[in-house]
Amino acid sequence: MATAETVELGPPHEPKEESFKLFEQVEPELKKNLVHIRHEYNKHEPEYFAAANHLSDAQLAGFTADDLQEVRVGASAYGIHVFGKVRIPALPDEGPAYIQFRAFTGGPEDKAKLHIIHTEDKEDVDGGHIFRAIFTKADPLEWFDT
Repeated sequence: MATAETVELGPPHEPKEESFKLFEQVEPELKKNLVHIRHEYNKHEPEYFAAANHLSDAQLAGFTADDLQEVRVGASAYGIHVFGKVRIPALPDEGPAYIQFRAFTGGPEDKAKLHIIHTEDKEDVDGGHIFRAIFTKADPLEWFDT
């Protein structure tokens, strides 16, 4: 299994042709899963999607390949791991307006697969939790498993 310890990610960069091709392969599943996890998280932890709670499902998933802003790529024995940052056009650029995803492809002949959409649950200084699935432009694109 690929992990942050076994896959060295390259530096963040603007997407190139191969990243756009991969994105277009995972885009329908990314949109479907994004809407699904929002509905699931809203049942128990609506804070995850608080930055987008005023958006319809169509607005939340209203991005295209043109909104893919940044990628990081790493290779393993299995294939290529691609981490991407996508801007949600319906959200203001200065606020949280980005989702992050992880995808995988075995190579140029294989169809890319969406692995996960990044959600974050971290402890704050008071011992509570901060939940989010919508990130800022400044949030780094790093290895994530959730």
